[in-house]
Amino acid sequence: MVQFHEHIIGDLLEDPTDAGGLVVLSSGLGVHKIIAALLHLHHPSQGTLLILSASPSQKHSILTSLNPNPNPNPNNNETTNSPSEITSDLQAHHRLSLYSSGNAFFITSRILIVDLLTRRLPTSAVAGIVLLNAHSLSETCTEAFIVRILRSSNRNLYVRAFSDKPHAMVAGFAKAERTLKCLFLRKLYLWPRFQVYVSEDLERDPPEVVDIRVPMSAYMVGIQKAVIEVMDACLKEMRKTNKVDVEDLTVENGLFKSFDEIVRRQLDPIWHTLGKKTKQLVSDLKTLRKLLDYLVRYDAVTYLKYLDSLRASESFRSVWIFAESSYKIFEYAKKRVYHFGMSKSENLTSPAMKSVKSKKRKLDDSNKDQEDSLVKDANSRVVLEEALEEAPKWKVLREILEEIEEEREKQAISSDDCVVESATDDNGIVLVACKDEHSCVQLEEYITGGPNKVMRGEWEKYLLSKVQLHALPKRNKKKPQTTKGFGVLDGAAPLTPGKGVEGSSLITQEHEALLAAATQISKQAQKGIEIVQDDPQSHEVGKGKGKGSSRGRNKNSSKNNGRKLEIKESESSSKNDGKKVEVNSANEHTTAGTSVLKKHVEGADVEQPRNEKRIPPVHFYAYESGQQVLDILKPSAIIVYHPDIAFVREIEVYKAENPSKKVKVYFLFYEDSTEVQKFEASIRRENGAFESLIRQKSMMMLPADQVAHGLVRNSASETDSPSKQNTVTRKAGGQKEADKEMQVIVDMREFMSSLPNVLHQKGMQILPVTLEVGDYILSPMICVERKSIQDLFSSFASGRLYHQVEMMVRYYRMPVLLIEFSQDKSFSFQSTNEISDDVTPHNIISKLSLLVLHFPRLRIVWSRSLHATAEIFASLKTNQDEPDEAKATRVGVPSEEGVVEDDVRTENYNTSAIEFLRRLPGVTDSNYRAIMDGCSSLAEVALLPVEKLAELMGGQKSAKILRDFLDAKLEFTATLTVMAP
Repeated sequence: MVQFHEHIIGDLLEDPTDAGGLVVLSSGLGVHKIIAALLHLHHPSQGTLLILSASPSQKHSILTSLNPNPNPNPNNNETTNSPSEITSDLQAHHRLSLYSSGNAFFITSRILIVDLLTRRLPTSAVAGIVLLNAHSLSETCTEAFIVRILRSSNRNLYVRAFSDKPHAMVAGFAKAERTLKCLFLRKLYLWPRFQVYVSEDLERDPPEVVDIRVPMSAYMVGIQKAVIEVMDACLKEMRKTNKVDVEDLTVENGLFKSFDEIVRRQLDPIWHTLGKKTKQLVSDLKTLRKLLDYLVRYDAVTYLKYLDSLRASESFRSVWIFAESSYKIFEYAKKRVYHFGMSKSENLTSPAMKSVKSKKRKLDDSNKDQEDSLVKDANSRVVLEEALEEAPKWKVLREILEEIEEEREKQAISSDDCVVESATDDNGIVLVACKDEHSCVQLEEYITGGPNKVMRGEWEKYLLSKVQLHALPKRNKKKPQTTKGFGVLDGAAPLTPGKGVEGSSLITQEHEALLAAATQISKQAQKGIEIVQDDPQSHEVGKGKGKGSSRGRNKNSSKNNGRKLEIKESESSSKNDGKKVEVNSANEHTTAGTSVLKKHVEGADVEQPRNEKRIPPVHFYAYESGQQVLDILKPSAIIVYHPDIAFVREIEVYKAENPSKKVKVYFLFYEDSTEVQKFEASIRRENGAFESLIRQKSMMMLPADQVAHGLVRNSASETDSPSKQNTVTRKAGGQKEADKEMQVIVDMREFMSSLPNVLHQKGMQILPVTLEVGDYILSPMICVERKSIQDLFSSFASGRLYHQVEMMVRYYRMPVLLIEFSQDKSFSFQSTNEISDDVTPHNIISKLSLLVLHFPRLRIVWSRSLHATAEIFASLKTNQDEPDEAKATRVGVPSEEGVVEDDVRTENYNTSAIEFLRRLPGVTDSNYRAIMDGCSSLAEVALLPVEKLAELMGGQKSAKILRDFLDAKLEFTATLTVMAP
């Protein structure tokens, strides 16, 4: 722990009421260490401590901080304090014993709220709650529901909430204040990076930092410029709508994922009034942000493959693809991988490609191989030249690793004593941090096999994907069409290349050349399929045999430029003799099944043309794993391949905790790239968020007794229920009757939503059970199936809704389908201009109409929000009996002992006979139940006279129709007319 961690814990513990508080700190400052320290200070005599809203990676980080030793000593008492996890697999009595033990537990909010409502958890046994990711909480969330129930019965309970996403705490109106109120807290603790204690601790002994700016290639610069131009053009079109805050529509904000949330939050209430152009622009801005991010993250071939997928999937509806500069994105991305043109041209290779190692191969149907030959078509007019541009950061990464190893060798030679003294402290590990697992795997392959091998493998996979795509069934060819842009996105693009379109012949030839190359590689891969699929562990390095590959890559591709791709085990590299190449998983230091780190030891570049140099042990780490690896590996050199502000803070905390350890950090930035701009903008955005929180904290209006005020406010809302408003005062001289609390039976699965919380706020008693029919039981007659908009569409698509409504109609007199909209979105399925006069089976309105026609007794209720739903439920329950919990749980459940009298189980209803009866002529939804009550079987119905049927069916006409149908003869007379020949 660092000293400022102790200050944060001291602020939480010094409160005399010990009510807790909300802590917001900068990302990467070690919130898991603070929680681990609080767990370490917890004693079982204080009561049970519950930890909510913790992600799997956060759980692992907390447990690692509590017990940093991966192989704990069973005799060590410290390991017994580690919190365990309460899951739904545990029986109810087992969970009750754990709640009373006084230990700390990880638990999900869904399990905890059910145990609280069923009174399986004694509230007096809970000492406090620790909430993570407080920025995701709201007034209607389940966590706020849990805190309200515990606070109402246990005023001594403390709540400590934590958030390391300050920019999320300023999203919306008074987000921090609303979070404090829903958790019944009064104190807000802000710990930004620029706080005095934090800055002093982290800057007292900072690590040695080397900032390396890597110049991008000419094509990368061109792609980045083109994407920014297209993004700016889309933003200009967005500004014309006058429905979004113009200050938020900047390219800098467009670099972050939160930009989508900002735009959608402003447009959701009026989404149904927007045109298709505006809706598509919102989606296009997200795509353009990915293009900028992937440009600096992935290699040239992977980037081109992503662009091809975009062209295939979005070319018919995207707006950005028709911008003036969009063609440059595709053109430059293609030139990074290959170049296609006339064979007699002297400018096949542009100046930007002169520094790139190119490869020319002949593409024809024959099996002849020629080194450094041109790829020509049948008329020798065009040529395909492979560029396979290497990522500029790769070479710099290799040079940094060699430089680190050289420095260590010099230190070892110059001062052997120092090495011996620091041997226990310096393990010589170099950590390379990347954004995702794909980058880690690719960088590891680059270090062990060289850039040519990596790029050749990606290129072969790209070509093989062309073969697979070409093998798919083709649609009927139509005449070429063009679609034009509008506004600043003024351009035109052919939807399908064909005759009459300028340049279409060249595009066709290019496509055929790629298919020819792909077909050749596919054939060669099939020839070597047996060797490719060999087990890599079966090859021994000491015998001169390399490891097999499941990807079909060329084993000696770096020296076979211009040669046919031959996959032969005997020709694999023999330079591995005497050298050890290892790829170890991170399971050595982390939990089982978590592949976070990848390592190679002394993995010299076995196939590099330049002089080989030794490199140190390297571990690769992906940010997306969320694991805390610095305290486990304790590296002496860290290479930040993809800069991330949270990981930078983790490095600072790691160095502050180990002041005597020498740590050298290398930052790799692409010079003048959006990567630098995004990193700097993230710092400014976080500082701005904390400044906004500081201003909000100074102006917050919070009651002196937040707990009592919140509980009184909730109880006051309970008195306004419709049942209490409708109390008749004439009875007993105006004497007030005893209040009866409303009860609502709720299915267990519905606690994933916030509606049970809102119902509880309205003063209703929630009874959580497992229901086979319906989601909410309001009375013995009323059953409600709740559907959100997204769930409604998916239920129609799968047919699940039909079955659910059928079961409700069978067992309840008043089946209700509740369609609930979100409060911050439009209260409509579609805009007015999208409604057509034609009835189509794919339209949601048509599906609802068919559902109502098929089930006439079904009632559809439309709700604007959760609070509107609570009001509707209160109105429906007026003058209704309370539901029976035992009976509701038996509805629709098959019994093993058979039919039970006066029960509502499945066996009591012959559904096939009922369906047959309802389809008879004259039988309607209004009289089929009377027929069922008057007759015990279909045979008895068939023998009833017309008078009795008229009495049961409520009319002579319906009875006569049914009687005539039952008495009609099966024989019929056919008349044949014979024609004379």
